[in-house]
Amino acid sequence: MTQNSTIPFLKMNGLGNDFIIIDNRALKLSFTNKQVRDLSNRDTGIGCDQLIVLEASEPADIFMRIYNSEGGEVDACGNATRCVGWLLQAELGRLTSLIETNVGLLRAVVQESGDVTVDMGLPRMGWEQIPLSEEFYDTSRIELQLGPIDNPVLHSPCVVNVGNPHCIFWVDDLDAHDLLKVGPFLENHFLFPEQANITLAKVESENEVTIRVWERGAGLTKACGTAACATVVCAVRRGFTDRIITINLPGGALAMEWRQSDDHIMMTGSIELEYAGEFERTDFAL
Repeated sequence: MTQNSTIPFLKMNGLGNDFIIIDNRALKLSFTNKQVRDLSNRDTGIGCDQLIVLEASEPADIFMRIYNSEGGEVDACGNATRCVGWLLQAELGRLTSLIETNVGLLRAVVQESGDVTVDMGLPRMGWEQIPLSEEFYDTSRIELQLGPIDNPVLHSPCVVNVGNPHCIFWVDDLDAHDLLKVGPFLENHFLFPEQANITLAKVESENEVTIRVWERGAGLTKACGTAACATVVCAVRRGFTDRIITINLPGGALAMEWRQSDDHIMMTGSIELEYAGEFERTDFAL
């Protein structure tokens, strides 16, 4: 391990979903849950939704390790993948890069506009793949509701795994539901043995959906790329939208396509490099 006293990092975001990104290929650091929580803390640390640790990869240009702000490692983060794809463009001198994650290889392409498109792969829709703790034949509409049995506040969500578990509730009014209150309960519902990202979705038209997201292990977020991926899949399965749609989040819009030819999910959106910095190794016991 390097004996340098400081650790360099980049602060980036995709539509406000923000990340600390550390190039760990030479540093070879390991991170405990507490260290991740301390780095992610917005009051006493650097502050982020996710810590992204870049490592060497045999089959790809880089391996992307993802930690949620509560300290646990997760398998997918669409907005972070777009940020890393943009970084690799400068490093590799080409617009296309291959990023290895815990759930497979993801291809990123930097567009002329500067936006980044990521092929997020195939959704997993079987109940055991999501996973759920009970068998459901049709995961586009499962039996889960919140509120009185004869007049539920939320009900009949669509569930899917796009690198992590997602649960999409369809609503007429996003402001009528306090996701800060219902999100933690639903995230930890017994139906989700690995917890779940909880999304409220409002269909604006056959080409547009607006969502709000409670992200597993991170809480309310300005944007969640995998939630957008889950939403386009669920919207098509329920017959609400076309396969090519715009998804609006508090931090901005993502262009989404659940591709007809191979069922891969394509996500395109902007990224921002906020700043480069460094922190003292001893500040976080590294």
